[in-house]
Amino acid sequence: MALFTYTMAGAGFILIGAWEALTSSNSSRNPNQNSPPSSTSTSIRTSTQASSSRTKKNQFYSSLTFISVSVLSFLFVLNSMVSFVDAFNSRDKVGSALQLQVLAIASLFLLYSITGFLVNFTNSIPLPCSILSLIGLFAFVEEFLLFYLQRKDPSGIENRYFDLLLVPITVCLFSTVMELRSPTSNYPKLARGVGLILQGTWFVQMGLSFYTSLITSGCSLHEKSRGNYTLRCKGHPEYHRARAIATLQFNCHLALLVVSIVGVYSLFVRKYGAPGDFTQYKPLSAEMQQFENAQFTLDADDDVGEEIKEEDNGGQQRLGVVESGANGYGTHK
Repeated sequence: MALFTYTMAGAGFILIGAWEALTSSNSSRNPNQNSPPSSTSTSIRTSTQASSSRTKKNQFYSSLTFISVSVLSFLFVLNSMVSFVDAFNSRDKVGSALQLQVLAIASLFLLYSITGFLVNFTNSIPLPCSILSLIGLFAFVEEFLLFYLQRKDPSGIENRYFDLLLVPITVCLFSTVMELRSPTSNYPKLARGVGLILQGTWFVQMGLSFYTSLITSGCSLHEKSRGNYTLRCKGHPEYHRARAIATLQFNCHLALLVVSIVGVYSLFVRKYGAPGDFTQYKPLSAEMQQFENAQFTLDADDDVGEEIKEEDNGGQQRLGVVESGANGYGTHK
């Protein structure tokens, strides 16, 4: 059951992160960058219609994202309540306190999703977008503290997995901070989507490492309650090997994510073109065309010396022919 919980949580994070990354990339593309030039009134009307349609499309994308986050958060709340009841029946005080923290984090994300849906779709709550980003920031900070301070067993291997999970959480945290500073920019949403994807794949990896036979040899799972467990190893060699394997697994996940992003981005650029306005770009060849007819000569030092000698020998004759005036004009005699 715990493996299914980790797998479902990871799949939810992956889907939400991929959707947010794709929608942010799609909204950053300018739909009129390849349109032919037209009259002023037609272009204004076209741009207005395109802007309104793009706004409606972004509201639909945001609403779908908030609905997905609310469903996933509600499932986390249910799972936390079930784990809390199991820890209470097992008289596991640590597990009960841990599930209360998870319940608080899931409730914050649920509040974020419901408030965002009401603000963007129904417009029933007049709140600025910065309030939504602030709620999401609090939720990511609390999630960071949960995995950073969770040290039930100092010799447990699960601590290494939790430390590596802090990397995607930090990416989501800083991207939310950047969204507070630049609400109209799509790059913070793209970075947060990538962080959510990495967080989801790592959740799936933790479920496979904790609850299957894929765990390293010499280590075993000890579970006090449904949400309170630890991975203990026989000795120091097994402990260090398990930590190294966890780091290698995270590096593989990160490399797979980078390769997937590059592949998807290349397909996106091939179909829609690169995002941004490149009409002001001037190729280097156009800048160098003005120098095509120019002729450059390099005079050697010996040639310069010969010219100076000739000028010394025939200086009087040239002075008799041309005289330089005060303003730079010659006087002919």
